[in-house]
Amino acid sequence: MELEYWSSKGNYGGNVQESVGRRGFQVNKRSMQRLWAPTLGVAMMGAVSVRAQAPEQSAPPPATQTAPAPAPAQSPVPYQPKFAGDPARSESEAQALGYMRVVLRAQKEYKKRHNKFAESLPALAGTGSLTKRMARSNERGDYTVGFRSQKDGFILAMTPKQMDSEHRSFYAEEDGAIHADDQKAADQNSPRIK
Repeated sequence: MELEYWSSKGNYGGNVQESVGRRGFQVNKRSMQRLWAPTLGVAMMGAVSVRAQAPEQSAPPPATQTAPAPAPAQSPVPYQPKFAGDPARSESEAQALGYMRVVLRAQKEYKKRHNKFAESLPALAGTGSLTKRMARSNERGDYTVGFRSQKDGFILAMTPKQMDSEHRSFYAEEDGAIHADDQKAADQNSPRIK
């Protein structure tokens, strides 16, 4: 049961073709590699998977050892400002303020084109960088968006789902000034942020 191995100088395309033959049966070496490579790959992945799922065999701890000390509680990572003068106190506030700035810029651009402010967020979609997706939902992470059109302007509010020192409420009108409050819903009398 001996296999013969031979290589020809080249086939029609100039490629060297290697074949393994036994008793007149020839198999192209490349075909064999294509056939067995995926099979071996699957077998190896299965072996790794079984090994990963198998519980480690270790000796039980001696009776004299005590349980390991609990890991110290990790304090939350403080907010890192996104730019110099960033008024946000948390990641959630940064996202809410970013959304407000996008809407305020879009309203300014809309007013230049149409000589009036948009009456709704969906009407404003596609202006500036405000997308339809951003205008469609009034849920923005930890905040709820409030938008109301007025005779010659609009009111934009971002109300947190839970108000605290890191989740203030925000308010803006057509003048573009953003006001914030951590005690109640922000309005035009709340302190202005930078």
